[in-house]
Amino acid sequence: MLQRHEPPAHAAEDLLSNHDTLETVADRLQLLLKAAETTLPPAVVNALHGEWLGHPIHPILIHLPLGGWVVAAALDHLPAHTPGGNDHAADLALTLGTLGAVGSIATGWADWANTRGEARRTGFIHGALNEVAFFLNVGSLLARRKGKRGLGKALSGAGLLLAGAGGFLGGELVYRHGLGVGQTLAHRQG
Repeated sequence: MLQRHEPPAHAAEDLLSNHDTLETVADRLQLLLKAAETTLPPAVVNALHGEWLGHPIHPILIHLPLGGWVVAAALDHLPAHTPGGNDHAADLALTLGTLGAVGSIATGWADWANTRGEARRTGFIHGALNEVAFFLNVGSLLARRKGKRGLGKALSGAGLLLAGAGGFLGGELVYRHGLGVGQTLAHRQG
């Protein structure tokens, strides 16, 4: 008889997300987000959830920050014809990605507010990693503007690594827990 083993991705997620303290923190944050949602006009809430489109907006919006951050990292490390020849383009890509992250963060937390169980805990870690990545990239932009390119590159590189880890968990949310693939977004998922 063939034994079934848990896929490594699931085992990693379980190791990260199955903690009582995490459940408590996620529960409190979710209550705050749900309360904040009640202060918004219904049209804004529906827009954040992608009701008008028929599926979540968050998976669409994540391409802008990730794309900008990856392009910035590539430009930071590709050889240029002149010293600092890629600096302006890298800074522009980093700025575009970081600005684009604002919508991704807002829609991600809006979607997360409807989760439960392990998906809620994993989603909390996913969101936290990506928020830290956002702030590292903001710090990178500030360092670069002050002429501290080495620090700026280190901060954006760390941010990209965290965004990658967050993306891994985002994949678990969709492919393991089915977030965003329910019949309607109005129903709690996970």
